[in-house]
Amino acid sequence: MIDTGNTAWLLMSAALVMLMTPGLAFFYGGMARAKSVLNMMLMSFSSIALVSVLWVLVGHSLTYAPGRGALDLFIGGLDHVGLADLVTGVDQEGGYPLLVDAGFQLMFAVITVALISGAIADRAKFGAWLLFVPVWALAVYFPVAHWVWGGGWISSLHEYTGLPEVIDFAGGTAVHINAGAAALALVIVLGRRKGFGSEGTRPHNMPFVLLGVALLWFGWFGFNGGSAYAADEQAALALVNTQVATAAAMVAWMLVERLRSGRISALGLASGAISGLVAITPAAADVTPVGAIVVGALAGSLCAYAIGWKFRFGYDDALDVVGIHLVGGVVGCLALGLVASSAVPGGEGGGILEGGGPGLLAAQAVSIVGVLLYSFAVTWLIAKVIDLIIGFRLPEEIETNGLDHELHSESAYSFDEFEATKDRTLSPSMPPGGEKASSRGGGSDLNVEVDASGPSTR
Repeated sequence: MIDTGNTAWLLMSAALVMLMTPGLAFFYGGMARAKSVLNMMLMSFSSIALVSVLWVLVGHSLTYAPGRGALDLFIGGLDHVGLADLVTGVDQEGGYPLLVDAGFQLMFAVITVALISGAIADRAKFGAWLLFVPVWALAVYFPVAHWVWGGGWISSLHEYTGLPEVIDFAGGTAVHINAGAAALALVIVLGRRKGFGSEGTRPHNMPFVLLGVALLWFGWFGFNGGSAYAADEQAALALVNTQVATAAAMVAWMLVERLRSGRISALGLASGAISGLVAITPAAADVTPVGAIVVGALAGSLCAYAIGWKFRFGYDDALDVVGIHLVGGVVGCLALGLVASSAVPGGEGGGILEGGGPGLLAAQAVSIVGVLLYSFAVTWLIAKVIDLIIGFRLPEEIETNGLDHELHSESAYSFDEFEATKDRTLSPSMPPGGEKASSRGGGSDLNVEVDASGPSTR
């Protein structure tokens, strides 16, 4: 029998998670160079298209269908290919249509792939990215998601080791550590951008960045709250924990930034928010609200330092996917070993601070290492093969001229129109009280000053 409340909550949560990928496009697009912003955003939108089709064809089945014998520890089977068998099915415990679950998890697959793109901004062939997306989803995301949620080795680790069950409520390993490790492998294969470490890297459009954060934060309530699979007290806890962990991470990032540079930036606030959202993802329903504040504060402070590692170690993680998603995911998963609570709805065992011993921490660490090493190694291999076949890195002249014009024959901003307007308004032949005066009367000031080099870019 259909539980309309649970079904409605899952439907809404799926829509919220879908909104996160366009939000990510704005977040990444705002941080990219002005001459490559459309390319950056298209990498997210193309992920929606490719992964959605692939998920229906085989992705959901490989993630959630039972595998064959011992293979089930690694990858699912083909029982749900095409999703035809789920069209009329209902989950007997939760009371929601099975197709709603498939749609909800589809959105997780989409955004996981899209997250990787931020690391390789300004230098990847778009055709190579379009090839990378389905191959990576098949070889990395679907198996790892099966490990965590589909009955694979992570979800059954306790049966073989005697350790407590691994906790990953909404995707700390399957989404964030997975994407972060893949991002690190990709940037190593593609190499550094021209001018890395010497040229300015400021975001070209901070309003885009803040809009993207707002959409991601909003969608994350569905990401975490929907993972309760019911409109109940666990979903309520996940929602509150998501909010306060994100807030605590922002505060921690602000403090670190103030101590290091004497200033607080909008980019720092935005990055702090994302680090908190990432870290609370695996822990959203297994810590108290105070525990969520601890998780967020740890993530905000540690990720604020981690984004600088790329300059120390020389890998060009353009938009800090490694520093925020990989590090934030590790922080959130490990923090559960410390602050997990048995007092929450469905809580089975506490962390070290509740007297639960080191077992949970050890189980979390094993899952982290397994996902990180697998994702990094297989992504490196995929990227190397693509690079050998069609080339993954763009020529330097295209990077210099801008990917939007060179690859897509489009531009996010019509700088030529601004220049033409500037020439008209500053023309010495303009009669007194002419165009400039009439523009004031019409309520539209056309006296736009644009530096010849264009706006500041990342």
